[in-house]
Amino acid sequence: MILRVLDGIQLIIYTKRNSMKPASVKEIKAELIYKPKEELVELCLMMSKHKKENKELLTYLLFERGDEGGYIESIKEEMNNLFDDVNYSSYYLAMKGIRKILRIAKRYIRYSKNKATEAEVLIYFCAKVKLICSYYEYNASLLSIYDKQLEIAQKKIKSLHEDLQYDFQLMIEEELGE
Repeated sequence: MILRVLDGIQLIIYTKRNSMKPASVKEIKAELIYKPKEELVELCLMMSKHKKENKELLTYLLFERGDEGGYIESIKEEMNNLFDDVNYSSYYLAMKGIRKILRIAKRYIRYSKNKATEAEVLIYFCAKVKLICSYYEYNASLLSIYDKQLEIAQKKIKSLHEDLQYDFQLMIEEELGE
């Protein structure tokens, strides 16, 4: 749909998309502006039915966005449950489980888009890896994951306010001893 003003009269021109290529964010935003409220609700519900990540994102935006601390605690709780389920009988299975936990944590971080949340969750992940996997220092792959996530957390911390930087540095020293 294209909105044009001609001699003080608003004209709405509907355009038909011929390709299967997805519309740009700008086109989607322009189209959503003119949709009635009921239709927007219906579109959101349809989106949530198609993909688990869409439903998780809507859940965050509608219910958890206002309580970032509670959201972080729920992520930590889920990570604890996932770490309990990891099979530590071999390096391979442990690595597979830890990569899965990191992938899930990154997905939750992506919903928040908050640098402090990302830093706290990654520090917690590193602390759990160090605590649970006592052999992480001997496994190059696990040590690489640990070092990379700690480096990412420290980069995010540097972009925060000075007081938060100090608090997170204390958290790193307490939990990781680094």
